[in-house]
Amino acid sequence: MDLSNVARQFSESVIREMTRISKQTPGSINLAQGFPDFPAREDIKEKACNAIKEDINQYSITWGAKGLRDAIAEKVKRFNRIDADPETCITVCCGSTEAMMSSLRAVINPGDEVIIFEPFYENYGPDCLLSGATPRFVTLEPPDWHFDEDALAMAFNEKTKAVIINTPNNPTGKVFSRKELSYIASLCQQYDCLAVTDEIYEHIIYDGHEHVSIASLPGMAGRTITINSISKTYSLTGWRVGWAIASPRITAEVKKVHDFLTVGAAAPLQEAAAYALGLGQEYYDWLAAFYTRARDTLYDALQETSCLVPWKVSGAYYIMCDCDEYMARHGLHASRDLAIHLLKNAGIATVPGSSFYSDPSDGDRQTRFCFCKKDETLERAADLLRKVGA
Repeated sequence: MDLSNVARQFSESVIREMTRISKQTPGSINLAQGFPDFPAREDIKEKACNAIKEDINQYSITWGAKGLRDAIAEKVKRFNRIDADPETCITVCCGSTEAMMSSLRAVINPGDEVIIFEPFYENYGPDCLLSGATPRFVTLEPPDWHFDEDALAMAFNEKTKAVIINTPNNPTGKVFSRKELSYIASLCQQYDCLAVTDEIYEHIIYDGHEHVSIASLPGMAGRTITINSISKTYSLTGWRVGWAIASPRITAEVKKVHDFLTVGAAAPLQEAAAYALGLGQEYYDWLAAFYTRARDTLYDALQETSCLVPWKVSGAYYIMCDCDEYMARHGLHASRDLAIHLLKNAGIATVPGSSFYSDPSDGDRQTRFCFCKKDETLERAADLLRKVGA
C-alpha cells in the first residue's frame, strides 16, 4: 500500500528532534528549541486558572472568543497600524503554526508557487507542500542577511500566489526594513499575489530597529495575511493560541479551513490571552531589556570561542554561527554531526544549519543557538563555551 507522496518529501522537525536528544543527554543545556526555561507571568497564569474555575471549558466560537478577537484588533491597531474588524478579519487558531497552515490551505490552488526566504523556519517548506504549492527560495546573505532585489524579482511570475515573510526572522534574527518590505509590496501588487507574514517575534527587537507590518504599507491591507500568537511575546509556547488577520474575503476562507482542521483553540487560554494582549508598555520595555541582556551574554560567549563565529542579530531570540573553523578543528563535515558533537562534548544542544535550507548542504557550516533562557542558564552555557574555545 502506497502512503502519501507529499509527506515523503520532508522529514520530522529537526528542532524538536534536538530537544528530544538533549533530554537524553544528562546535564546538557537545550539551546535548540525556542521555548523559555523561566516561568510565565503569574497574572496571566492566574487568568487562565480563573477561567477554568469559572467553567469556561467548552467550545468557544470556532474562529475565536469575542473578547480575544477584540483584544487582537485593539493591539494591532496600536502597535501595527492595522485596522482589523474583529468580526470579519480575525481567525484565532491553535498557534501560529496552524494559522499558517490554515491560511495557505485557504488560498493555494494546484500549480501555485510560494516564495520563501532562506534560511527559513523549517515549517514553511512542508506547509507549502501540504497546501499543494511549489516553494521557490530566495537567499538571505550574511552577515546582514540581505536579499538581492533582482533575484527576488526573478522568483516572481504568473504562478506566484504568495511570498512568506518572517520578520523578525527565525533563524537569522533579521528585521526586514521598511524599504525592503516596500520593495516586496511592489512585487506583490505587480504580480497580484499575497504576502503571508509571520510576525511572532515583533516585540523582540534590538538596537533601535523598527518592526514594520507589511499590511500597514500602501496597497497591502487587502493582500496580506498577518500571522502572530502569544507564544514568544508572553513566553507561553505551550498554550498554542495564535491568529491570522486578513481581509474579510480571505478570512472567510481561512475560517472554514481552520474549523475543519482544529475546530478551535482552548477556551480558557483564550480568556487569559486577551488579558495578556492588554498589558501596558512597561511590559514590552521589560521584554526588550531582558532579551537584549540575554542576546549579549550568548553573543559575547560565542565570540570568545574564536572558532564559533556568531552573526549579531537585530530581532528574535536566535543566533546563527559560522562553524567552519570549529568543524575543521574536529574533522566534522556536516552540520548535524556538528550539533551532535557540541551536545556530547560541550553539553549544549543547537539546531543544525542544514535544517533551514532547501539544499541542506548550504547550511552545513552553520548552527543555531537560542537564548530565550534565564540568566543562570546562559551564564552556565557561557562557561561551557569558554571551554570549547580553550
